[in-house]
Amino acid sequence: MTNFREYNRDGTPKNVHKGKLIAFVIAAVLLLIVLVNSFTIVPAGNTGVVLTLGKVSSTSYSEGFHLRIPFIQQVEHMSNKIQVYSTPASAVSKDLQTVSSNIAVNYKLVSDKTADMYRTVGVDYQTVLIAPVVQECMKSATAKYTAEQMITDRASVGDEVKAALDEKLNSYGIYIEKFNIVNFDFSAEFNSAIEAKQVAEQNLLKTETEQKQAITIAEAEAEKKVIQAEANANAILAEAEAQAEANRLLEESLSDKVIAYEQISKWDGVMPKVVAGESNGMLINIDPEDLGGSSSAPAQTAADESAE
Repeated sequence: MTNFREYNRDGTPKNVHKGKLIAFVIAAVLLLIVLVNSFTIVPAGNTGVVLTLGKVSSTSYSEGFHLRIPFIQQVEHMSNKIQVYSTPASAVSKDLQTVSSNIAVNYKLVSDKTADMYRTVGVDYQTVLIAPVVQECMKSATAKYTAEQMITDRASVGDEVKAALDEKLNSYGIYIEKFNIVNFDFSAEFNSAIEAKQVAEQNLLKTETEQKQAITIAEAEAEKKVIQAEANANAILAEAEAQAEANRLLEESLSDKVIAYEQISKWDGVMPKVVAGESNGMLINIDPEDLGGSSSAPAQTAADESAE
């Protein structure tokens, strides 16, 4: 059997096996490239937007493994995780004070509207949509409050801005998780005025407190005096009532015999030099019967003495 071999131009025989090997390697590489482009993996927290020859498909891929048409379809990953947009903002309050603030917006894309977001806005939605809307809503809300109200009622301002952001961005598939006003900054003149007002309020509060304390002390002293006066009056009244009761009892206990006895017991035996009336030289009239003796004996004795 005759073997035909191919020769190179220089007369050397061609290596057919080497050429076949190269062709096989090229085919394998091409097949691998096709296989790699036949599927995609969407990471967790993302949505895969399917592009068919550059056109956004109505369907999108959720997390996980998905097949696609190689070289025809392309998948763009859009994050549905919570993202943070922070920026400085400047506005004017209701009382025409310039308010500078730092704000932070926590937001995320709604997965069902991710394809529409890519089609209408693209991947730079933070710059195209969120940034200008945040500034607009911040200015609108700030204009409804005075500078002092913004300090004392910051939560209400934040809630109002968040509600306005939801109203404007929800239709695009952007959901606002939280809106934070990190800080407010005002002009030096306004800060000085606020500080002076706070000092005045503190001084006024101190004065009112001192006045209330003085009034409380005065009322306590007055009440103390009233209580003392009432106690003294009650004591005097009780003493008078006791004395009156004692006098009444003493008066009821006195009799003529007791009075006579007291007078006799206290008489020093000296007769008065001048007497009048029927007192017979006695300071008091004594009835012998009151003393419990007989009146005839003293009379008889006196008659006998005069006869002698």
